[in-house]
Amino acid sequence: MLRDQPCTQLPNTADSALPKVWLFTDERNDPILERAIMRLPRGSGIIFRHHHVPERVRRARFETVKRLARRRGHIVFLAGSAALARRWRADGAHGRLKRPLILGGLLQSVPVHDAAEIQQANRSGADIFFLSPIFATRSHPGKRPLNPVQASRLAGLCNGPVIYLGGMNQQRYRLRKNPLTHGWAAIDAFC
Repeated sequence: MLRDQPCTQLPNTADSALPKVWLFTDERNDPILERAIMRLPRGSGIIFRHHHVPERVRRARFETVKRLARRRGHIVFLAGSAALARRWRADGAHGRLKRPLILGGLLQSVPVHDAAEIQQANRSGADIFFLSPIFATRSHPGKRPLNPVQASRLAGLCNGPVIYLGGMNQQRYRLRKNPLTHGWAAIDAFC
């Protein structure tokens, strides 16, 4: 059940070893993805999506990204099922959860946009919450971004580290971070 009031500090502070900076992959950054990975601070996280390519091509691209990421000390989550993430030897799975899963050592991150999605993710045992959109974003044209009060309130409802997403870059994160946020993620900021 959701708390009525947001908490006042970051939940699960033992997870401070989790990356604070994350890169989401997609067709927009695919042509310069290797360069973007090299521009990430050491020990960052990558959410590999690449749903725009056939499965065989996606798998090959994932292996290339994973090799480069390992050299830079990054972790890589695969957008998709936990079973697929295990088979591909990802560090975690990213996507919506309908029910609690046994992840076999994998972390599970989820996208959340409102209290209902957060409640579902909490019930399902999500480990990391990507809250968006914090700013206007090309990924969701026309979607109204969360104002600072809304973002803080929603972050306080999450039972795990909160990563801000949506039009984010390092400067914008500095403007919007608060004791409830663990870090930020972007698609275009490292291009």
